Amino acid sequence: MNPPGVDGLPGFRRRIRITPAAGQVCSELEDDYHCMRVTVRHDGTMATDIEAVMQRAPWTTCPGAVEQVRQTFTGIALDAFAARGDKPSNCTHLHDLALLAAAHAADAAALVYDILVSDPVEGRRRVELRLNGRAMLAWTEAGGKIVEPAELAGLTPEQLRPGTAGLVASQKEAIRLLRWGALLAHGRTIPMERQSDASRMPPNCYTFQPAKAVEARRVGVIRDFSAGTAQPLDPPR
Repeated sequence: MNPPGVDGLPGFRRRIRITPAAGQVCSELEDDYHCMRVTVRHDGTMATDIEAVMQRAPWTTCPGAVEQVRQTFTGIALDAFAARGDKPSNCTHLHDLALLAAAHAADAAALVYDILVSDPVEGRRRVELRLNGRAMLAWTEAGGKIVEPAELAGLTPEQLRPGTAGLVASQKEAIRLLRWGALLAHGRTIPMERQSDASRMPPNCYTFQPAKAVEARRVGVIRDFSAGTAQPLDPPR
């Protein structure tokens, strides 16, 4: 009997949907811990306004990042969003959504990324990214290293970053999104008490900056999309 596909295994799920339209592009995500979106309004070249919404976030301080992402990218050329940097002072998820929105502002149609990461089974995790429902990138990890496919065996997901220099933009984007999803998925196996003190976290996002980290408290609903029929970004019922 063949082993079940990643859909049949419990684990982390994340969906990212990017929807371009005349004069604006909306980028939204939902996963176990987050539900948020960024709308970039633009004149075809430059961002004229940024609107961010957090429907679900893990820390009491996260909503303050809505204004921060607006300040970071309003008035910035769409093709300069990535160079703008300033990620540590932003919510990393809103920042990533803003970059995705800018990168796809001129697209003719919406696109959907699905990231699926199984919980460890006998020490192995299956990691997969789909674009518009079709598998685009996948690997299997054991002990923190990739064991399949053979061409990636022995690498950690973090080590994929230097190897992306020769890839086209869509391939780089897919690897970046899957690496980040695989990292977030570890939260399912870490006891909540070990991930609920923001002051112990590295200062790599808005909430984890020292002045905010001492005030941050863990909140929010954690959803397990692998345990039922609901999917990330499904409309409210």
